[in-house]
Amino acid sequence: MPIFEVHVVADRHPPQVLDALLRQLSARYAEVLGSPVERVRGFVTAHPATHVVAGGEVGVEAPYATALVLRGRPAEQRHRLIAAFTDVLTDVLGASRESVRVRIEQVDPDDWGIAGVPAGRARAQEIAARAAQQP
Repeated sequence: MPIFEVHVVADRHPPQVLDALLRQLSARYAEVLGSPVERVRGFVTAHPATHVVAGGEVGVEAPYATALVLRGRPAEQRHRLIAAFTDVLTDVLGASRESVRVRIEQVDPDDWGIAGVPAGRARAQEIAARAAQQP
C-alpha cells in the first residue's frame, strides 16, 4: 500500500535531484512503516510556477506531500512519517522547513486493492502463506 506523491514547482530541480528525492522518500517510508521498499510507490508532480501559490505569492517553492497508509496505523508511526518526509524534502530540495506540508491519508483496507484483491484479504493471504512456510 505505501504510496506517496510530492508536488513541486516545475523546472526548479534537475532530474538527478528528483531521482534522489524519490529514492530517499521510498527508503524512509519503508523504514517507518516496516514495509519492504519493493511495495512503495512514489510520484513527483511538477506544476508550472504560475500554477503554484504559497503565502499569497505565486511561484514559491513550498513542497507538499501526501502519503497513503492503511487505516489502523498508530498515530506515533504516522507522526514519524510526517517528520521523515519533512526531513527528506528539506534536505534534498533545499526547501525551508516552514514551507513543507505533509498529509497522511488513511485508507480503509476494503477500499484499497492489491493485485485486484482488497488489501485486507491480500494481506491475510500473505500472512497465512508465510505462516505455512515456517517450521
